[in-house]
Amino acid sequence: MNHGKVTLVGAGPGDPELLTLKALKAIQRATVLLVDDLVSEEIVAFARPDARIVYVGKRGGCKSTPQAFIEKLMLMAAREGEDVVRLKGGDPFIFGRGGEEVEHLRDAGIAVEVVNGITSGLAAVTSLGVPLTHREHAHGVVFVTGHAKPGDSGTDWRALAATAHSARLTLVIYMGVSGAERIQDELLTGLPASTPVAVIQNASLATQRHITTTLGTLAASVREAGMASPSVIVVGDVISGVALAAAHPEAARAA
Repeated sequence: MNHGKVTLVGAGPGDPELLTLKALKAIQRATVLLVDDLVSEEIVAFARPDARIVYVGKRGGCKSTPQAFIEKLMLMAAREGEDVVRLKGGDPFIFGRGGEEVEHLRDAGIAVEVVNGITSGLAAVTSLGVPLTHREHAHGVVFVTGHAKPGDSGTDWRALAATAHSARLTLVIYMGVSGAERIQDELLTGLPASTPVAVIQNASLATQRHITTTLGTLAASVREAGMASPSVIVVGDVISGVALAAAHPEAARAA
């Protein structure tokens, strides 16, 4: 029996122009697409007219399609000989559960490929005209989730804060707005209250908005601005460049 194949495709942060050519080709070729909640309709529109599109929404804090059911759908379609694309927001291997899906498919004998996408943490800060790393301000970057699975203690924010301070790292926190108060309190054990912070919602989309604040006022700023998911929290000295980029937008675009 000839099985089909599965491709995990990163749809990027939402702007269809940020798709890679390889991602676009995979979407256009697919006969079945399993689409995450955060993938924009403009990207889904690239699918061939006869493709079967199944929405399998997964968003923190909302009712989600069970992961086991999604994996079952992928297996069933592949075994029927379909060209399956699992279309994920951002990058499949950055908080996209892509690793779990690849393992499950390979264990079942299904051919699987991964196509990277631009992760929202990168797109978010780029949209503000500042970098994640900088020779003077940040020697590295850490991508971390603010959302732990049930029964898991989650990120050790105190240890992370101490490391970020000593190693001069930028922290990019996914799925963190609902826990902003705890994250703030824990990070303050190792980082100054004056540390610059940006919160970016709907990165790369027409509905994008952001706030800049400090670590000491993060939770209050999130509440006052009504920032909600999907948002990325960026902590570090690189954010001090947001005001400069806003004052010189032409230079930021040229860079």
